[in-house]
Amino acid sequence: MSNIIPTSLIQNLVDNYRSNQLLAINQDLSIQDSHSVWFDLPTLKNFVAEIEAQAKLIDLTVKDSDLGIRFYYAAYPAVPQSSVPANYAKRHTLVMIPTKKLNDLNYDFNPFDNNSVSLAVTGVSIDALALNHGTLVPPSTSIVQSY
Repeated sequence: MSNIIPTSLIQNLVDNYRSNQLLAINQDLSIQDSHSVWFDLPTLKNFVAEIEAQAKLIDLTVKDSDLGIRFYYAAYPAVPQSSVPANYAKRHTLVMIPTKKLNDLNYDFNPFDNNSVSLAVTGVSIDALALNHGTLVPPSTSIVQSY
């Protein structure tokens, strides 16, 4: 599997999003929504390492190829929680949730859910292994972006 994508395709994909979904969101919600989320590499590596470690605590035979991350599109509430900047209100973000393969299906995986086989996060309010709160653009500056 190659991790190489032509820049023209990247630009086309980003332009499609901005011309369609982002435009509709900005018009319908009367906001300037985020169009990217940035996470530093150590944070991402630590999250992957934690997924691997927590999965091994539950199942010593779990293979790395059976683990993954699902990216959920999400939006901050109108009044963000205390650790989230106020100017993130109503803007797009990403929430990353671990997945674990079972019978060729990649299920959401929560090693902290003791009431199940740790697959499929329940509707009950419990802690979950997840990653959120990267740097949003906007409100952060877009001069560092190429696309």
